[in-house]
Amino acid sequence: MTFDEFNIDETLLDAISYMHCEKASPIQEKAIPVALEGRDVLACAQTGTGKTATFLLPILQDLVKNGAHGTTSLVIVPTRELAIQIDQELQGFSYFTNTNSKAVYGGDKGKDWDEQKKAFTEGTNVIIATPGRLIAHLRLGYVNFRHLRHLVLDEADRMLDMGFIDDIRQILSYVPAKRQTMMFSATMAPEIQKLAKTILNNPETIQIAIAKPAEGVTQSAYMAHPHQKIGLITHILAQHPDFESVLIFTSTKKNISSIVSAIKRAIRGIQVEGISSDFEQNDREEVLLRFRAKQTKVLVATDVLSRGIDIKGINLVINFDVPRDAADYVHRVGRTARADAKGEAITFISESDIPRFVRIETLIERSVDKLPLPPELGEAPEWKVVERKPRKKKFYGKGNRNKKSSGNHKPFFRKKKQNTEK
Repeated sequence: MTFDEFNIDETLLDAISYMHCEKASPIQEKAIPVALEGRDVLACAQTGTGKTATFLLPILQDLVKNGAHGTTSLVIVPTRELAIQIDQELQGFSYFTNTNSKAVYGGDKGKDWDEQKKAFTEGTNVIIATPGRLIAHLRLGYVNFRHLRHLVLDEADRMLDMGFIDDIRQILSYVPAKRQTMMFSATMAPEIQKLAKTILNNPETIQIAIAKPAEGVTQSAYMAHPHQKIGLITHILAQHPDFESVLIFTSTKKNISSIVSAIKRAIRGIQVEGISSDFEQNDREEVLLRFRAKQTKVLVATDVLSRGIDIKGINLVINFDVPRDAADYVHRVGRTARADAKGEAITFISESDIPRFVRIETLIERSVDKLPLPPELGEAPEWKVVERKPRKKKFYGKGNRNKKSSGNHKPFFRKKKQNTEK
């Protein structure tokens, strides 16, 4: 299905053409017509499937058709990186319209706060905000959402994982009850369904490829002891000198500098950098800019980049360690093979990681190939799945389940110490 079949405004179609978007993705094909009718949407789709355009285009169509007075649309996202990305995409789609937008997020300096405040007070059409920073502005009393017509919660499952549920409820108290609400999530967990029932009005539920990596991703894994992982990285990079863009995920920030240093020592002249939430916003943007421009070949990151960062042309994703949450594996792997491209994803599994990786294979409904470790790295740990036996329920006696023994016995009382003082 092509975008002109949605009967949207010519100005939007021109922008879509300039952005080289030709065919609608499955989530766009199913959700955009519903959103164009003004109905609420609950959509579940993995990263890299075009969710951003799915809610931006209906919003822009409404603003072009019915005009924009003040802040008409609010998009809530879990991270500043995702806020920036959505704002950039919005600027592209709205290039031939009069729509204006602003990304609102924390971790910045006073000048950025003033610019955000100005966006609220002057009625910027579309606000893309992280929950914490939005609440900080709301509490100061100058934010006005009386013209709000669209509310979007993007990466809703991630926001719940990060503990933003109370912030979301607080934000909802500031927006009009009569509105169109669209909620997007990579998983349809019970918590997501519960939240949807409280904020959506008779939504159309759409599920696309729930929690599975894209078909274009070639997935494999190595069993490796922790001390073998750096050597394995350099081996893989040496095997693929033609790869221009490699993203390495680690679950801890303290691993980033050691991985970066080790790669630099092992491969002379390679362009490798690290990034984490500890970086200042400007520094993070500069690192990402160099990675996008292929000036940096290898980027080592925490899960701050596992969702919402659309960097095209990533050839390889390496999971230095297995993510704690199975869904995070999907998001990490989703950084490659975007928009029907091809890519590779390799995971390093230590012996203690096996139960986590078993949960990942259960989630994605497939067994990932375990490749033999290069002989020069030594012997690899064995892939051995131990089935957990169900715990037996303890029975402490009829009618007395809290006691650690059963049968008749006298209660024990400690004797009161006699007072020997005269």
